[in-house]
Amino acid sequence: MADLSVDQGQDSRVASTAIDSGRLNDALAPLDPVERIALLAARVSGPPVFTTSFGLEDQALTHLIVESGIECRFATLDTGRLFPETYTVWAETERRYGIRVEAFYPRAGALESLVQRNGINGFYHSTDARHACCGVRKVEPLERALAGAPAWLTGLRADQSANRQGLAFAAYDAQRALLKVNPLLDQSRDQIAALVRDANVPRNALHDQGFLSIGCAPCTRAVAEGESERAGRWWWEQDQTRECGLHLTADGRLVRTEATS
Repeated sequence: MADLSVDQGQDSRVASTAIDSGRLNDALAPLDPVERIALLAARVSGPPVFTTSFGLEDQALTHLIVESGIECRFATLDTGRLFPETYTVWAETERRYGIRVEAFYPRAGALESLVQRNGINGFYHSTDARHACCGVRKVEPLERALAGAPAWLTGLRADQSANRQGLAFAAYDAQRALLKVNPLLDQSRDQIAALVRDANVPRNALHDQGFLSIGCAPCTRAVAEGESERAGRWWWEQDQTRECGLHLTADGRLVRTEATS
């Protein structure tokens, strides 16, 4: 395996840029998810941040991170519009694993201005208004959650949508100057569901009601038979990519593999 180590004396955000994300991606590909988590932790200076929304994949990844024994920060973006069931599984997860999930909230002034400008449910009126809402409630808090981190762990899977099929196990997020790693990228939903079931991982009760992908309550519905996994997110929009912006670059593309050297 290629030596992907970094100088532990460097600042973590600088150190992460020294790793060739393409080489790391190749090293992660043949491993299982726990091995991927362990390899990442061994190759960066400082704990990675895992951002969870308490959906099925994120619950599975929380379990695997804790099982791996690595040092990791758990964070979530509380938009103020989450389902009650999401708060329930949040509390259950903290109790089960003995962890604290850091909450990052929208900035009060920005949220007040957004609602004054677009109305409380203005995101239904246009795609631009919806993006503005996601920007205030999710994207800006994410920047604070990831500040200073050497790496970002996510629960993204390639088969969640056509838009995510071209993602890599590891990519360099130049906008945030850190590594982005997707340990579950090649896992199917059935594999994830089996892990959650067999390990008795806390799960969101909405999954039993047809909610396969769960976000804010006004912007999520149950998925009908035959629909794609993310069809219930922002279902009123015509753009089939339908991302909130957390995983997009400044020009609207998903962060993919970009070598740093």
